[in-house]
Amino acid sequence: MSGALFIDRDGTLIADAHYLSDASRVRLLPRSVEAVQLANAAGVPVYIVTNQSGIARGLITEAEYEATRVRTETLLADAGAPVAGTYHCPHWPDVSGPCDCRKPGIGLYRQAATAHALDLASSAYIGDRWRDVAPALEGGGIGILVPGIETPATDVEQTRSALSARIHIADNLVDAVRLALAFIAPQSGASDAPPSSSDRS
Repeated sequence: MSGALFIDRDGTLIADAHYLSDASRVRLLPRSVEAVQLANAAGVPVYIVTNQSGIARGLITEAEYEATRVRTETLLADAGAPVAGTYHCPHWPDVSGPCDCRKPGIGLYRQAATAHALDLASSAYIGDRWRDVAPALEGGGIGILVPGIETPATDVEQTRSALSARIHIADNLVDAVRLALAFIAPQSGASDAPPSSSDRS
């Protein structure tokens, strides 16, 4: 079993367009490609984990989400930074009831761990919201907040109050990935070949 990087999508890898229903509007954020390439070069798989409550709310369809997922993965792969897969939660508690897959719940991470023999305690959780990094407190590993223009001040304050060996703040996504890779310490001899498979959740 090995660790992985679990990275949020909206506001971390791509611009947050709020309930993105048009795949043509996907825009990679600066340094997203560089960050994923760092992980690929270290032989550490990257999985995108994203809350998509717009599906339950009726703001986007599963088909629209799927088109956006494909577009995001394709843009990254075409730039030489493929990800190993994407997992999403389509729920909204007020509509679909409670679930264990909506971040900060760790249901999606457990799915990925089971499917790919990943060690959550040796993994890193990266994103622009507290909910993206908090899973480290339950699943193990480290959580790294990368504040962006959409990050609420309360999320930064909550992260700062939790700073520890398990919770960190980075200035940008590349620094976050560097910190994550130092923690994960890939096993000697890990393949340098980038992952290429795609998981649909």
